[in-house]
Amino acid sequence: MSTLEQLKAKYPGAQAWQIGDSPALADELATLVASGIKTASCGSFACWQAEDPAPKLGSYNIILNGRDEPVCVIRIISLRLTRFCDVTEAFARKEGEGDLSLEYWRKEHQRFFSAAGIFSEEMELVAEEFEVVERV
Repeated sequence: MSTLEQLKAKYPGAQAWQIGDSPALADELATLVASGIKTASCGSFACWQAEDPAPKLGSYNIILNGRDEPVCVIRIISLRLTRFCDVTEAFARKEGEGDLSLEYWRKEHQRFFSAAGIFSEEMELVAEEFEVVERV
């Protein structure tokens, strides 16, 4: 049984996914999550609604690196709806990326959402915070 299968058996219902839009970014962000630097993430509300099942408070997720290998397991401890233009410096810092500034967060997330064809300053985001419950 693979490590991923073992984790799915240990955390029934856990979804396994990468963060980011490239294998290199997935590696970088998985490392930030596993180290406890990245304790938050966000996605478009429209995409979140289309997920089956959609993440929910208390759910477990297996974070994968760029090679689809598990790095850690997280548990969602907070979910809230916010607009892109209303994201705070504090939330940007919790995302743990770049220089931790809101300016960096806005630039990188605008790039990410624009590449997906869904960017708008007014777009709704699901902002989630999580804690690492197991490192692999």
